[in-house]
Amino acid sequence: MTRPLTVLAVCLGNICRSPTAEAALQEAAAEAGLELEVRSAGTGGWHVGEPPDPRMRTAAARVGLTIDGSAERVDRVALDDADLVLAMDRSNLADLERLAGSAGIHTPIVLFREFDPAATGEVEVPDPYYGGEDGFDEVVAICRRTATTLVGLLAHGGVDEALAARGSVQP
Repeated sequence: MTRPLTVLAVCLGNICRSPTAEAALQEAAAEAGLELEVRSAGTGGWHVGEPPDPRMRTAAARVGLTIDGSAERVDRVALDDADLVLAMDRSNLADLERLAGSAGIHTPIVLFREFDPAATGEVEVPDPYYGGEDGFDEVVAICRRTATTLVGLLAHGGVDEALAARGSVQP
C-alpha cells in the first residue's frame, strides 16, 4: 500500500491564504477521487493556535468552501514530510528555500499560483489581510481554480508531471 501524496501550503501567518489553499486542495482532491494529504502552515509564528481569519472563512463560506483548523508555523519536519510545498508568494518561497537548504531538505518548493490557468504573469496569491472584502473573495477564487488544476495534474501524473506542467497550464 502506498501512502497518499502530501502537500504543504504556506503563507505568512497561516490564517488567510494557506488555509484557503489547503481547503481548496482538499475539496478538489475529493472531487477528483485523489487521496491527498494536505496541510498548511505559516513562515511566521505570531498566529500559532489561532483559527483562520473570520473574513477569510466568511468569503469561503459564501461559495461553499469550509476553512477550519488552527495556524501552525512551518518547520523542517513539515518540509521534509511533504512531497510538494506550495508557497503563496515570493517572500514565503525565499523563506522556505532558506529553511530547506539549511536542513538539507530537497522537497520541491514552488509558487502555488504557477498552476493557476488564469494567471497572466502574476504568480503570487495576493495577501488580503489589510484590504477589503473583495480581496478575500479573490483569494478564494484563485485558490479554488489553482487547486482544481493542480489536483488534476497530480491525479494524472504525480508531482514530477505536475512540476513539469507548471507555468504552461492553459485555461
